[in-house]
Amino acid sequence: MKTIRKTISALLLAGVGITSIQAQNNSPQAWTLRQCIDYAIEHNIEIRQSANSVEANKVSVNTSKWTRLPNLSGSASQNWSWGRAASPIDNSYSDINSANTSFSLGTNVPIFTGLQLSNQYSLAKLDLKAAIEDLNKAKEDIAINVTSAYLQVLFNQELSKVAHNQVNLSKDQLKRIQGLHGVGKASPSEVAEAQARVAQDEMTAIQSDNMHKLSLLDLTQLLELPTPEGFVLESPKEELEFESLTPPDDIYTQALAYKPSIKAAEYRLQGSLNSIRIAQSAFYPQLSFSAGLGSNYYTVSGRSGNSFGSQIKNNLNKYVGFNLSIPIFNRFSTRNRVRTARLQQIDLSLRLDNAKKALYKEIQQAWYNALAAESKYNSSEVAVKANEESFRLMSEKFNNGKATFVEYNEAKLNLTRALSDKLQAKYDYLFRTKILDFYKGQVIE
Repeated sequence: MKTIRKTISALLLAGVGITSIQAQNNSPQAWTLRQCIDYAIEHNIEIRQSANSVEANKVSVNTSKWTRLPNLSGSASQNWSWGRAASPIDNSYSDINSANTSFSLGTNVPIFTGLQLSNQYSLAKLDLKAAIEDLNKAKEDIAINVTSAYLQVLFNQELSKVAHNQVNLSKDQLKRIQGLHGVGKASPSEVAEAQARVAQDEMTAIQSDNMHKLSLLDLTQLLELPTPEGFVLESPKEELEFESLTPPDDIYTQALAYKPSIKAAEYRLQGSLNSIRIAQSAFYPQLSFSAGLGSNYYTVSGRSGNSFGSQIKNNLNKYVGFNLSIPIFNRFSTRNRVRTARLQQIDLSLRLDNAKKALYKEIQQAWYNALAAESKYNSSEVAVKANEESFRLMSEKFNNGKATFVEYNEAKLNLTRALSDKLQAKYDYLFRTKILDFYKGQVIE
């Protein structure tokens, strides 16, 4: 009787929670969920690509910022010519060979560009904000994926413990039946059935171990770890703490204020107005200021009338000027660019509306899933207690010869199934509530 109670208690203990990891010097350190998420965010390739996109947008902002400044360029050239030409010395024509060395320095300053430069700068800053929100969205996605994989590992680990405890229970029962068979109180068929049950339970335990290893491999690959060897997870709380769930409408109101997917869509919609203004700038005149200076040095047949310094000084020329460009007709290309920009604005507005609807739908689904998981967990607790008592009574009846081995196995399977259902409900509830916390802007831990 004591043996039966011990095996039931061991089976139930495995169903309630993972045995805490022993603190030994040579044992690997257990990873918490937060540590896994942080490590994945730091090493995930997609996150690093998104971060690189943010840096590229920063460069674009810096480029747009300084477009109002004057540009400055210098040039130098060396030319040789031969044949009949006018002499730069006396302007007479003859067959000569000459060389010309010239230097110039020039600058150009945009004065009015139809507000194109200011709108390009504003658009670049909004694109940078959208890229940052895209990076935050990528971090959120990896956090959700890691959370799901993390809880799946713990779930499979507990299922594996339940399976191994079931093997031990079947082996203990096989020993009892073999003892009864030795004194003529059990038939050979009952011994064979008990042996078959041990073999079946061992196969189930092996399958559970493989599922645990595969889920651990999935998590380590998500974290970009080279191998799952030595990778262990921290034990969760054995008992769940149920709290009242925040209504989905309240969660949605909170999520609208900070969700990266919504913020990115809003920034891009704001940027579409700048895109329209950039296209409209081509309707306006363009005014710029330019200035420069240059000089030349001539030689004819290898000789020059004056020294290099004298020619550079005497041939020095300077200029300043304004350039006004007035658009009159460009085959409606500007008008069509404006139309295209307006259509893009409508498309981005629709994308924002669709993102909000998708967010509200996700929150509603997460809330109802959490509610259902809580109800399922409460029901599974009742089922476990009922099946525990049923298995205890069936064990007593079987040991007293008042129940068959088939009835005993059925009661044991019902208890195992109830424990598995409770484990599934437990981790489903943990995952769903973490999703709700995620939508409320709380850090997943």
